[in-house]
Amino acid sequence: MAKRFYIIPIFAPHLGCPNRCIFCNQRRTASTYQIPNAGTVRKIIESHLDTIPMQGDIRVEVAFYGGSFTALPEKQREELLTAASSYVEEGLITGIRVSTRPDVVDQGILEQLKKHKVSVIELGVQSMDDEVLAAAGRGHTSRDVIFASRLIKQYGFRLGHHIMLGLPGDSCDKTLETARKVLALKPDLVRIHPTLVIRDTELEKRYRQGIYQPLSLEEAVARCKELVILFERFGVEVIRIGLQPTPTLNLEGDVVAGPFHPALGELVYAAVAYEQLAALTTAYLAGREVERKKIKIYCHPRDLSVVTGQAKRNIIKLRKEFDIGEVEVKPEERLSRGTFGISGGNLFRPEMLLNRQEFVNKYRIKIKSETK
Repeated sequence: MAKRFYIIPIFAPHLGCPNRCIFCNQRRTASTYQIPNAGTVRKIIESHLDTIPMQGDIRVEVAFYGGSFTALPEKQREELLTAASSYVEEGLITGIRVSTRPDVVDQGILEQLKKHKVSVIELGVQSMDDEVLAAAGRGHTSRDVIFASRLIKQYGFRLGHHIMLGLPGDSCDKTLETARKVLALKPDLVRIHPTLVIRDTELEKRYRQGIYQPLSLEEAVARCKELVILFERFGVEVIRIGLQPTPTLNLEGDVVAGPFHPALGELVYAAVAYEQLAALTTAYLAGREVERKKIKIYCHPRDLSVVTGQAKRNIIKLRKEFDIGEVEVKPEERLSRGTFGISGGNLFRPEMLLNRQEFVNKYRIKIKSETK
């Protein structure tokens, strides 16, 4: 199936940021160090458009990532936005998105963004706990998030929130409370980032001093899983889990510690799929005389990887938890994505189905632990 949505990324590491958060070194995590101007914006857009098939119903957005776009001087914002919005006016791209801090959003700035065809504003929320924000050196409060989010929605932009897990002083309970407060602000999309210890940051110093301990990969997957289920329940799109791997980020030593994995999202969605499979299997076995020698699981072919899990971990875990001799996974084109079926091993079609929305609506959130 052809790709229908494309992002043209324009990176501006630390540009506009009034301070350095303890976890941040975008010169390590971004794919470029260059400060953009109108010329580089046009060059980047043109080079990407040359590679995008422009037939049919596709969406192409320019995204200003890194730094705090709305904290840039007005003249610099105007230069960059004018260069990008000309491609919207020509019909070559469909919109522009920017990322920024919650404490640098006001009506005048939003008027400027609206004039230049910006459609999405992503806020670096990170946490809704003021103690966690202070410990991370964010320089803003949860009240700033509330004010900015409401104003952005008022102006008709699509709203994105970035959430970080495992910051100093964070806990599972605080993460869950952050997610609930974020949901109350009705974002259209979220990104979930487990905290990494990046080289040449204040957090690296604290880690090496033994003051800070990041989440393990297992802990990060477990927490992200719970948030994905919660956001899906309320129809909020999770567009990214974990930091985007880049050649710069993958240089030896850039990630000093923490739950970095190039396919973190796949691990998380496999963990979500397992919870759904467990719920389906529990319901199927309840009150039935079922031969546990073998069962069959059915899913859409494109769901096979998350159903089985990495190295078939979901299947191994399902067999062990429910004392089943063999689990066979059958691709079934007639099932919609996210719908799983189950039957006895001697049958050839599902006896019971569970779709994703039914599952997330009934799932009980499990996260609870000590402060990091």
